[in-house]
Amino acid sequence: MFKFASPLILLLLPIVPFIAWWYHKRGEQREGTIQFSSLSLLKDIKGLTGKGKIRFLLGLRLLAITLLILALAKPQVVSTESDILTEVIDIILVLDISSSMLAEDFKPNRLEAAKVTAREFIENRKGDRIGLVVFAGESYIQCPLTIDYDVLKSLLDQVTIIDEQHDGTAIGMALAHSLNRLRGSHTKSKVIVLLSDGSNNAGELDPITASGFARDYGVKIYTVGVGSKGKAPYPVNDPIVGKRYVQVDVDMDEETLKRVAETADGKYFRATDEESLLEIYNEISRLERSEIKVKEFHQYEELFGLFLISGLMFVLGEGILNDVFFRRRT
Repeated sequence: MFKFASPLILLLLPIVPFIAWWYHKRGEQREGTIQFSSLSLLKDIKGLTGKGKIRFLLGLRLLAITLLILALAKPQVVSTESDILTEVIDIILVLDISSSMLAEDFKPNRLEAAKVTAREFIENRKGDRIGLVVFAGESYIQCPLTIDYDVLKSLLDQVTIIDEQHDGTAIGMALAHSLNRLRGSHTKSKVIVLLSDGSNNAGELDPITASGFARDYGVKIYTVGVGSKGKAPYPVNDPIVGKRYVQVDVDMDEETLKRVAETADGKYFRATDEESLLEIYNEISRLERSEIKVKEFHQYEELFGLFLISGLMFVLGEGILNDVFFRRRT
């Protein structure tokens, strides 16, 4: 960044056009002569008349005055460096990919709506390490903890509903898998955000026990129950009529999701539509903010000498031309 350390000196700049005006009205108008028989020394100043020579010298003088005023204003180039100290948060997003996530009480369905809001959550984080675990009857690490959000979002886009063979809802095992990724973390804040639309019906570890382990490791768990109240439209493939919809009960164990969050010092949320799901992710993002401290360092490069030397050179040049090449008649 370019700046002047003494900008008030710049108020002297209007004197330059005043001098030009004064010379134009009252200055010496006599034409100078050249003492040499050859004009080769002035080949770069072709076609100058007497008045032209005077104006040329005046231009040098005004330029010199301008540069000297700028030098007195202390021009500087300022380089700013920021030393950012940030307390990052390690976050594992845990996403249910069981077949019930195909229900279309969210558009286009629960899973795709969850992916859209999870993507926005990722984009709102700055500097945190985020990982992704998906689960149904079993859990899988989709993306380890990373700060490469482009890779993370690409892997999130690839998430699909599990095949029928591995269907189910193993919430406890998904939490245990996520804890295994976080327990070696040295960050002060560690968070799990779990989204599910069902009740734990698979796996060897119950969710409450898993949340107790999370509390022991200092990991906070936010749980999100996704699904409308009552019944939800669910697509089925009919061999005769093709795709059709049936109304299925929303089978969600809210009580367990609440206890999981309470045990691990987190909070439970219920999302019944896309807007509420988005607001839940935004609220979690607000609750888990990274602490950032910024120290700024300024490095100054003084340009005073450059302007001063340039101005003095123009003063010297004007003097030489005036006394040697453009000598006046007496």
